[in-house]
Amino acid sequence: MNDLIILAALLPRPTHGYALKKQVGLLTGQRDLHNNLVYPLLHRFVVNAWVRKRKSAGQRGQTREIYSLTAKGKQELLRRLREYPAAETSSDNGFRLRVGLFDFLDAQTHQRILAGRDQFLASRQQRLAQISALVETGSWGHEVVRFFGDQVRAERAWIAGLGRKAKRETKAARNSQVNSRSRR
Repeated sequence: MNDLIILAALLPRPTHGYALKKQVGLLTGQRDLHNNLVYPLLHRFVVNAWVRKRKSAGQRGQTREIYSLTAKGKQELLRRLREYPAAETSSDNGFRLRVGLFDFLDAQTHQRILAGRDQFLASRQQRLAQISALVETGSWGHEVVRFFGDQVRAERAWIAGLGRKAKRETKAARNSQVNSRSRR
């Protein structure tokens, strides 16, 4: 997951390693990502030609390494974002990252990702209902199960709204294509 977030963080502009590390830490909710995580990934990306590295003078006279996403790197990022195997549908961060990057993905991919996550959540909702019905959780355990159930319902409602938005955007894009063809 960290590799996808680092590649995605390079989409808007080239960034030096320290700023990239701070930005990814902010996105992941970690105060600071460790150098032993970020720099080996960046090295691997450079070796694979997904990222280009160049040296630049820093503000205090130091030399900084600036990383930028290559066309090949963008293709790899988009390929990996489009892949959404069932095993990944349980990852909250993986799902949210993909939704956050929907601007770069096609409408069919939006629908597939949303449907995959919703299917996972439906099965989680069923498990929670079974726990409530079959397991004596006590009053505090019941609070936990209820909380998770509320989270699942809220996310499923959000996904339904995202699906409606995606359909509206798809319809608008089709209408725009039809209108541009009729003008020719």
